[in-house]
Amino acid sequence: MSPLVTGRRAAGMLLAAAAIMAACARTPHELQSAANQVPQSPPLKTVFARDFLIGAALNQDQFEERDTKGATLVKQQFNTISPENVLKWERVHPTPGTYDFAPADKYVAFGEKNGMFVVGHTLVWHSQVPRWVFQDNAGKMVTRDTLLARMREHIMTVVGRYKGRIKGWDVVNEALNEDGTLRKSPWLNIIGDDYIAKAFQFAHEADPSAELYYNDYSLENPEKRAGAVRLIRSLQASGARIHAIGSQAHMKLNWPTAGLEDSTIAMFAATGVKVNITELDIDILPANSANRTADVSLRLDGNKALNPWPDTLPDSMQTALAKKYGDMFVVFMKHRASIDRITFWGVSDGDSWLNGWPIPGRTSYPLVFDRAHRAKPAFDAILKAAPGKNASPRGLE
Repeated sequence: MSPLVTGRRAAGMLLAAAAIMAACARTPHELQSAANQVPQSPPLKTVFARDFLIGAALNQDQFEERDTKGATLVKQQFNTISPENVLKWERVHPTPGTYDFAPADKYVAFGEKNGMFVVGHTLVWHSQVPRWVFQDNAGKMVTRDTLLARMREHIMTVVGRYKGRIKGWDVVNEALNEDGTLRKSPWLNIIGDDYIAKAFQFAHEADPSAELYYNDYSLENPEKRAGAVRLIRSLQASGARIHAIGSQAHMKLNWPTAGLEDSTIAMFAATGVKVNITELDIDILPANSANRTADVSLRLDGNKALNPWPDTLPDSMQTALAKKYGDMFVVFMKHRASIDRITFWGVSDGDSWLNGWPIPGRTSYPLVFDRAHRAKPAFDAILKAAPGKNASPRGLE
């Protein structure tokens, strides 16, 4: 286990102890107010403090604490955070030579103030990148050397600004097709196959102490999984530093199975990198496509049958969701020696991107806290997935 991993888990346990001491000092009125807002079960970050970090992706209202209930829940439950959008290229570097770090600065400050492991998402992606990045002043595609220079300048500026503060970066995001081949993005078309290795090289130069990740969805699909293994081994052979692969884990009730998730984590761990679960949610709404993609560009038409629970989720579906989460956390606990971090993509159901994707205007229920920030049965199922796990710290069994 790396000193960074050991240190951040120790810090997590100290923070949990400090929270207990602070709670003891509260007035009865303060305790009742807190009880009305947060679950009574132990926080996830405390329950899994010896196993892996537990986090969520935050929107701007949460880390700026305009969403007070959401921010309170984040501080109570999680010890790592990821940003939904504020560090994506179109937001932080919208025009040549112009950076907007104001929201990202607040995101990092929120994590630091609350003693959290802060993740940066994402440096190189085919989506949410301004057109100018790939074009010259005449609107023509730039050369390999020009695009490499723009990539390096962006990475050195963004990673360099948060050197030593953002502890891990999704360096390259979603570079693979479903068949495991490299996506024909402008990055690939202009630079070539080595653009991924170059991005990792630049990120390591910008902050040699930061953990660096490759992040993608549907990695349980055998062909894509095989492609990701090839990519990891290629990066290792090139000398690039890669700490972990991020499996986004945008799941369905019927996919992946526990067995498939188990074999996927084992296969990635065999390459020698850690396996982070980076964007966990479970979509329980009916689909009008058998496609298991999480490609943000996908848009589908909907109807009432595809939005069956606009007001509340029936008990039968709460039970099914809880079982799925419980089953997955049993797998995660089995592989806790290989997993550093599990991050939910959103804090509560009302925050989830699945309310608007791939069909706009639906009411989705993919997370473990409902729209009122109350713990759902899935929360309890997660807690029950690892009985007796706190008997001894990881690595000392």
